Parts: sequence; structure tokens; C-alpha cells
Amino acid sequence: MEISAAGRFEVRITAADVGKRVSVRRLSDVEAPGEKFTDTVGVLTSWDNGVLLITQRDGQSVRIPESALVAGKVVPAAPARRRGPAASYAELAHVASRAWRPVESERLGEWELRAADGFTRRANSVLPLGDPGLPLDEALAAVRRWYDERGLPAYVQTATGAEGTQELLCAELERRGWVREVTAELWIGALAPVADRAEGTGVLVTRTADEAWLARYQRKGVSEVALKVLGGGPSVWFATVPREGGGEPLAIGRCVVDGRWAGFAAVEVDPAERRRGLATVVMAALARRALDEGASAAWLQVEADNEAARALYAGMGFSAHHAYHHYRAPEAFGARPHGSA
Repeated sequence: MEISAAGRFEVRITAADVGKRVSVRRLSDVEAPGEKFTDTVGVLTSWDNGVLLITQRDGQSVRIPESALVAGKVVPAAPARRRGPAASYAELAHVASRAWRPVESERLGEWELRAADGFTRRANSVLPLGDPGLPLDEALAAVRRWYDERGLPAYVQTATGAEGTQELLCAELERRGWVREVTAELWIGALAPVADRAEGTGVLVTRTADEAWLARYQRKGVSEVALKVLGGGPSVWFATVPREGGGEPLAIGRCVVDGRWAGFAAVEVDPAERRRGLATVVMAALARRALDEGASAAWLQVEADNEAARALYAGMGFSAHHAYHHYRAPEAFGARPHGSA
């Protein structure tokens, strides 16, 4: 917080700082013994009618009455990373998008509209990197028409918590009634330590998702479109830990190698076989294949409430880079529901 030479807190932000990352201190809503103030750090997304709206790293918005402000200042756009590879949000957004390629896409200015018959929100949402070339309301109307023509709900994928992410767009979508349905995080880490975690004995690594792999995959009845999405990407690998005697595999995983990046997904283990290190074995085998192709960094996506996966990935050296969200248009007529993020 900003403290003057006289030892007093000072508010050094104004409405002109909308869009900047700020740190503020305010009077607590409910005072507790010894806790008079509450601190909030995030992007100042609006300052209207005496109320500040600050969007935090996880995408949650905090409304603060101007009268409750005790101190405030602008802070650097993103904190320095303590570990893991250096990466910008834009780089990671493009890499993640290439790992879940849609079967159809179209440009709206610098936005990309993506569709894949409803298989995953990632392949069926707008990636709004840059300017759509239209005023926002017109751009969103065009988005809704495009998805409605395909019988799909209109989704916009946004991100928060890193330099260059879309806190302002999130706030504008919420003002217009768009509903945030899913929040997850993109984590990054060094690739070599993942490869060193376990021996890959007994892990089959192939270029295609065969019937055994698909039998363990959580989405049953995978369509031809879904197979195209799963097999799409610069260099895709599938790992399987077979079950002795046949049947559904004990564990599976998918990895997309894209330049220096290896992206892990669909790491799934038979519930009866969990806590045996099978997920680690799968990821290690895929990581070794990615290292052979020249990759050095790794990324993955994990939903905010998946505590078991988060603990596993943290133990492998991954940490959160940014949060991402899928906003669904209000009153999406007659559209089919999506799968997971």
C-alpha cells in the first residue's frame, strides 16, 4: 500500500486507471478483532457511480465502494515468475488453441470463431485475441449468428491473471448478461523433470487413438468430428497403459508437441487403479517422446475444483500461469450443450 511521508495511507488511483492492475486496501465489510482492512489485487475494470470493480486473477470480481477505500496504487501488470519457463499469455493461447483444432473456423477481425460440432468448449468458442474490427455489441451479435447457424451455443473463451489477458472483456460480457460456465487454469512447467519422474515400461505410445484408448476416454461414443479434434495438432501422441488380459486400459494420456511446448491432456486412470502412480507413468512416457522432438517446456489445463490433479501437477513442478473462462451467450436458442472445458 502507499503510505505518505507522514505515515498515512493514500489512494493513488483514479478512474483514469481503468484497465490497469491495482492493489487496494479497503475497510472490511465485517470487522473482526485485529482485522480492520481487506486487501484486493487485480485489474480495475470499471469505476462508475462511486463503485470500483476489480477483477482478480481467478476471474472473480470484487465491488468496492469508493467511500471504503483506504489506500490504492497501480502495480506491475504481472508478477515475476519464480519458476518454470517464461511465456506470454498470447503465446500460450495460440499453442493451446492449436492443440484443440476445430474442424471449422472463421476470422472476425483478430478474433477466431471455432466450431467442432460441440466437442469441447475449447474447439467451439471464440478466441478473442485482439480487435474484432467492430464495436463490441456488433461483434457479439455476429458471434451469436455464426454459432446459431451451426446449432451451437455461442461461447467466448477469455483469460485473466496475466499480462495481456482479458479482464476488461470479461466485465463487458458480464454486463451484457453472458454467463461464465467454466473456469480452469493453464499451468506450465519444465518438460525434462516430467520425463524423469518414472520409467515408461509397459506404456504404448502411438500416433492414433485406438479402440482401447477410446474405451478409457471419459467421453463415450466419440464421433468422427471428435476424432479429428483429438488427432489434430502439430504433432500428436497417445499413451496407453494396457490391462493384463485385455479390457479397458489402466490409464491413458494425450500430448501435443508444438515447437518448444508439449501440451498434456486426457490423462485418465481407472478409478480402481488410482494412487499407483499411473498418471505419472503416462505423462513421463509422453514427455520423453516430446523431448525427442525438441520440446523443452510443458503446459496443461486443469479445472479449479480438481484438487487431486492440481496436487499431482504441482508435485511435478507445474504452476498456474493464468485462469481461463468460457462465457455463454444469454438465451442461446435451441443449441446443443457442450462437453467439458
